[in-house]
Parts: sequence; C-alpha cells; structure tokens
Amino acid sequence: MQTTNSYNDAIALTRELIEKQSVTPADDGCQPLMAERLANIGFTCECLQAEEVLNLWATRGNEGPLLVFAGHTDVVPPGPLEHWDSDPFVPTERDGFLFGRGAADMKSSLAAMVVATESFIGKHPNHKGRIGFLITADEEGPAVHGTRYVVDTLMAREETIDWCVVGEPSSTSQLGDIIKNGRRGSINATLTIKGKQGHVAYPHLADNPMHKAFDVLNQLSALQWDQGNAFFDPTQLQFSNIQSGTGATNVIPGELNAVFNLRFSTEITADGIKKKCEDLLDKSGVDYDISWQLSGNPFLTEPGDLVDAATQSILEVTGVDTTLSTGGGTSDGRFIAKMGGQIIELGVINASIHQRNEHVLISDIPKLAAIYEGILTRVLT
Repeated sequence: MQTTNSYNDAIALTRELIEKQSVTPADDGCQPLMAERLANIGFTCECLQAEEVLNLWATRGNEGPLLVFAGHTDVVPPGPLEHWDSDPFVPTERDGFLFGRGAADMKSSLAAMVVATESFIGKHPNHKGRIGFLITADEEGPAVHGTRYVVDTLMAREETIDWCVVGEPSSTSQLGDIIKNGRRGSINATLTIKGKQGHVAYPHLADNPMHKAFDVLNQLSALQWDQGNAFFDPTQLQFSNIQSGTGATNVIPGELNAVFNLRFSTEITADGIKKKCEDLLDKSGVDYDISWQLSGNPFLTEPGDLVDAATQSILEVTGVDTTLSTGGGTSDGRFIAKMGGQIIELGVINASIHQRNEHVLISDIPKLAAIYEGILTRVLT
C-alpha cells in the first residue's frame, strides 16, 4: 500500500516536536502543540497537571467504546553534546534518517497519531465510538505524576478505556515486525542479612553475614518461580547489587545488603513472589529485613479486536507479518492496564533509543500514520 501525501505531514510534525527540549519532566510546548491540532478536529482537551508534570487528556465523541492513543513527550537527557554528530534538538536528515533526541522514543509516534487521527476524522467525521489521547511528560522519569496519575483520575471519574495503542518503539528490524501485546511485571527487593561486626582475628566474637548470605542468595537465584506460558517466559530473578564490608581488611562486617529484581509472568502474583522468597529466608534461619517495591503487574492482550486490527493494518501498509511479544522492560501500559481494556504497543524501530544520534527512518513515519489510521478505521467504522 502506498501512503498518501497527507501522511507526510507527520514528518513535519515530528521535526517540530524534536525541536522542543522536553527533557523529563519538561514538556516544553509539545502537548500544547498537539492539543491545538486536536482541538481543531473536535477534541475536548484537558490539562491534568500533577506537581511539575503536564499531562494531556483529550477526547472526541460522547458515547460508545473508546480507543486511546497513549504516549509521552518527555525524553531522556542527550548527554554530552559533543558525542552527537548533530545537535540533538535540531532535527537533522542524513541518509534517509531523521536524527534528534526523541526521534524514535517517541515523537515520531506522537506525530503519526495526530496526523492519522486528522486523516481519519476527515474521512469519517461521524465515526462510531470515541477517540482519546493520553499524553504525559513523566514516562522517562519517576512515572509517578504522569500516566499513573491520569489513570487514577480517570478511574475516580469512572471512565473506561476499551482499546489503547501505546506508541512505544516496538519494532526491531522493520516497521511493524513486533507488536507488544503485554509486558512482564516488575518487582524490586532490598534484602539485608544481619550479623555482628568484629575483628577478623576473633571470629568467635563476631557473626559474619557474608558467610551466611552466600548460600541463601544462591538458593534465591536458583528458585523456579513458574514455567511461563504461551505469551510469557518463566519468571526470573536477577541480582543487581550486593554490598558489604567496611573497606578495612581486618573487620568482619555487621550486615550485607542485596538488591534484586524479578520480571514476572501472569503465572505468579507479586504476593506469591514475596511469600516464596520470604518462606525460603525464614527456613534458612538468617536474621534479615526485606522491603519490596512493585513497579508494575504483568498485563496481556490476547488476539482479538485490537491485535487483529493492528496486524491487518501493518500487513496492508508494509506487507510485514507481525509477531506478538511481551519481552523487554516496563511501559506506561502497566498503569493503563488497570482500566481493563485491550492494550498494545506499536511504534518505530527501537535500535537507537536512549543512544547518541537517536534516529528514525524518515519513510517509516508516514507509514506509521497510515497504520494508526488503519486501526482507527477497523475498530471505529
């Protein structure tokens, strides 16, 4: 399928967005720019600000099922400017690519969403259902006052979302080859194993927590949590930090601190993970403290209305047979999942995200707009 010239406006809008230095949690005018264009095609736009974070909630239509485009305007810091071949906030074209911070993550997706919606409404001004935009400037940062806050606000209003397309860069080798139809959960733990400080020459007067910890940490790393399923790999535990000692060679330390993370499937719950871990620690007899931080529960959208619409649109526009995946890190989809709708992540190639010389293939931007419009057409007409 050839994309029409109308989709090329997504390239110009991508450039405008890149020019705005929206390093998290700044928005720097991205959301007002999007809101102006959405208001021009009949959207009601609301700024849901929390602390220093701007969030945009925009809707069109009064009744029927709601399809939401979700994304973020904030970007990670560019790092030393001398490491870039061109200014990260001056969109620069080279060899068919558009370079700039946020080009792939995810200002090209935002532009494609807006242009796709403009094109769709131009053809279907009286479409079925409703269209929404949930845009935050707090995805790359703590993610406390962004999508999480908006979702809590909407749920307090008893709003629901039926379908949600998150514009995260999901593709790997070519546009549309991967759709994220779910994400693993993520839970972090900080474990302290207690002992008694003393002189290494008098170990009978001390209690070395390191010696006690070695076996326990090995048992934790060897635990089988679940077998996974058709959509998720088995849950895994990974240690990210282990610290002990005073810096002296003749002192037995008083405690050992270990930090670990589990990326978990839908076959186990966060509470199940905590219980299994703490049962092992209790059985070991070590004196310990442990604290937990849940970053997000797993979510899954099985093939159905939204997945089918996306795969058909990708095939029509690019000729690519897409693959469903739940791999990778977390995304704001974990917050939106609480609202119970179908969620996918679909965006451009992710090979350069968070790197110097971040870039997007220019020809993919109008194609992504066409894919997004194809999804709108399939679910709202």
